[in-house]
Amino acid sequence: MTGDRTRRTRAFEEVLFQIERRITDDGLKVGDRLPGERQLAEQLQVSRSSVREAIRVLETLGVVSSQVGRGPDAGAVLTSRPDSALTDLLRLSLGLSSLSLREVIDTRLMIERWSAEQAAHAATGAAGSDADAMAEAVRAMESAQTAEDFVEHDIAFHVAIAEASGNRLVAAVMRALRGAMRRYAIEAVERLGDTRVLREDHRRIHDAIAAGDAAGAVDAVTTHLAHAYPELF
Repeated sequence: MTGDRTRRTRAFEEVLFQIERRITDDGLKVGDRLPGERQLAEQLQVSRSSVREAIRVLETLGVVSSQVGRGPDAGAVLTSRPDSALTDLLRLSLGLSSLSLREVIDTRLMIERWSAEQAAHAATGAAGSDADAMAEAVRAMESAQTAEDFVEHDIAFHVAIAEASGNRLVAAVMRALRGAMRRYAIEAVERLGDTRVLREDHRRIHDAIAAGDAAGAVDAVTTHLAHAYPELF
């Protein structure tokens, strides 16, 4: 069993490295197509089922989008450029781990409470551009028409908080976490149906950070996650 898991991990790594190599060597950009399943399997000397599994993980993480109905050799399309090698490694680890939703949300709670506190302390300094990004995300969430659109702006908002903390590692972890749990976030929004409470939560978080109210920002983040995932609180 351990050998099978190791082989699957290696196959995923090789597919990821293939994508990275094409991005750097061929100038691959968002919207470009990757090699087909059969071609990747031949190039990497792995089974097509291993390639299929790897592409599914990459799709879940928002890196690629599979094209259905275009034949067995139709390649997935790149939907997101990796931000950094660090983020890629984190995505790889998160994508292959059997993390429970509880573990992910507990980690988010620790990171986001700390990030919101630090962002509030820095509200009048270097966090200015990140505060602008938060405000823009809040405005965009008001007009989101689908759960997917809402979650895209929600991710931008929370990543901006992490970046405003001034800690690049924390920001990278948050980007990786949010990418790994995109599907769960969409499902959570669909279950709630009405996003008014979540939008109000985001306004409270933003206002507290902008006002330099560290305690208020921490409280608002905690309340927000409780509203989004009530079954865990």
